[in-house]
Amino acid sequence: MEAGALHPPEEVAGRARTSALSRLGNSRNLLGLLFMLPAGVLLLVFLTYPLGLGVWLGFTDTKIGRGGHWVGWENYAFLWGDSVTRLALFNTFFYTVVASIIKFGLGLWLAILLNERIPFKTFFRTVILLPYIVPTALSAIAFWWIYDSQFSIVSWALMKMGLIDQYIDFLGNPMNARLSTIAANIWRGVPFVAITLLAGLQTIPPSLYEAGAIDGAGGWKRFRYITLPLLTPIIAVVMTFSVLFTFTDFQLIYVLTRGGPLNATHLMATLSFQRAIPGGALGEGAAIAIAMVPFLLAAILFSYFGLQRRAWQQGASDE
Repeated sequence: MEAGALHPPEEVAGRARTSALSRLGNSRNLLGLLFMLPAGVLLLVFLTYPLGLGVWLGFTDTKIGRGGHWVGWENYAFLWGDSVTRLALFNTFFYTVVASIIKFGLGLWLAILLNERIPFKTFFRTVILLPYIVPTALSAIAFWWIYDSQFSIVSWALMKMGLIDQYIDFLGNPMNARLSTIAANIWRGVPFVAITLLAGLQTIPPSLYEAGAIDGAGGWKRFRYITLPLLTPIIAVVMTFSVLFTFTDFQLIYVLTRGGPLNATHLMATLSFQRAIPGGALGEGAAIAIAMVPFLLAAILFSYFGLQRRAWQQGASDE
């Protein structure tokens, strides 16, 4: 080999670095990490830090205006024996389970209806989103007027029809207040479930329904053996988000009832706020909020297994 064909070590090293940078620039994984970096920083600052601080406060006796000391599990032991906290936990489960089941039923029915060939279908798809895009506080104020003990339009209409002889105390009676807040939550949450399930329905090939009809399957059998199995992964995801939103609901309850009457509508989120901010017991309020995390993790795991089922249906193997 001729001496002129040899390259200096500096030139070889420079070419190697250029080649490495070129490969990194063309790497899809690196590009994805760079795009995710801003979101990761925001999550770290606005989610991870507050969560970590909340966990720390839950193990202290911190009050507003003074620092706290480490008390271990004392806050959680107190909350376990606190009747108001147990009532708030019951209210949260009752509120979440009843509202989520009804939202799923109504949302699925609306999604199937809007997926059919009906007149003004686009208009109805637009209108159904209105309850979801209206600010929560504004919705709560509207329901507060609807449920007013003296000027309720519902009570007025029922009295005019002769079905009742006095106005209904929607927010003054404990059970009525629970059901009234659930109704308001359903009104707000059904559009999200309906539109999401509608999007899932539109991914199902029409040829499957045509094949089912040729085989003699009626409407119920096509729904049971075609629609429901293929929609199950979407149902898992949408119901997970629905449960998360309902379980952590705060604005609707706080504007409507402030947790009353007699703590009958207090959820874990509203009780945590009441104990921590107006009550001044930051440690106790943080402990109530952190106690919600295991239930939220259970809902996330439900969504994860729903996604795994979808991968199995598409022929993917778990790695």
